[in-house]
Amino acid sequence: MIVTSHSRYTFGMNPELSRLLQCPACRAPLVQAGEALACAGCGASIPIVNGVPRLAGETYVASFGRQWNRYDVARPEEDDAVFRVKTGINPEDLRGKLVLDAGCGGGRYARLLGEHGANLVGVDLSTAVEKAATLCAPFPNVAIVQADLLDLRLADESFDAAFSIGVMHHSPDPRRAFAQVARKVKPGGRLAVWLYRKNIAPQEWLNSGLRAVATRMPPRWLERLCAAAGVLGSVPVLNRTLNKVANFSNHPDWTLRVCDNFDWYAPRYQSHHTVDELSRWFREEGFDDLTELRPARAGRLYDWAYHHDLIIGSGVNMAGTKRG
Repeated sequence: MIVTSHSRYTFGMNPELSRLLQCPACRAPLVQAGEALACAGCGASIPIVNGVPRLAGETYVASFGRQWNRYDVARPEEDDAVFRVKTGINPEDLRGKLVLDAGCGGGRYARLLGEHGANLVGVDLSTAVEKAATLCAPFPNVAIVQADLLDLRLADESFDAAFSIGVMHHSPDPRRAFAQVARKVKPGGRLAVWLYRKNIAPQEWLNSGLRAVATRMPPRWLERLCAAAGVLGSVPVLNRTLNKVANFSNHPDWTLRVCDNFDWYAPRYQSHHTVDELSRWFREEGFDDLTELRPARAGRLYDWAYHHDLIIGSGVNMAGTKRG
């Protein structure tokens, strides 16, 4: 299903969540002032547009605004399962906890946690925040904010838990984005991060070449190619063999296949990482009790290919607890 518009709504910032926001200019606290947020320090005014505070403007992430506002990808049952696997956290355990969704996209995980009673701040740099805010409108315990992970203007050491699923590798500086998010977790809090896995050299070369072409294409042309790749993803033999050479989704849902393909080929930035690298980031930012989170899929052949970094689009996934 493709969605070309969504309903508007009235924004009223939850005061317990709004106190976490900081001025982009001077880092002083922000307070709601009508249809804007006012800085208590320098007096700057932060606009609220279509119900979302805009602490930053969309820059290099326009493809994500197009992607998440155009495609309806929320699937409650699947979102629940993916969240559990990629964070190692049961959503119901976050009831009443303060949670950061670092790169909320269209808001499917924010909605999931809102339904389970978490107090959540979802941030994203793209205009996908409008879709996320609409999706989460029934939950006053959820706030969606347009903000930059590279300069995350939220109070440090405030969140009981934070997660970032498939986002930081689309930043020009994933290490800085990681540090910014890690800084927001309070001592004893939990952080989970999922990044694209670095594959073997021939796969990396091929991916770089294909993306060098794809990222220069007009979005409407690229979407047509992604739809064509969506057809390949429905062919049983091809979707288990050819997509290990050139990445295309074999998700059983047509819309999600096309969206996954666009998500891979459209973004300006895409970096790939190793387990050791991500583990080092956690340790450098003061996290212990590290856990490598494995994918839900299993089997002798899959496990062998995963272990040897042969599965394009697979991830490195870690969680850790911040030292007190």
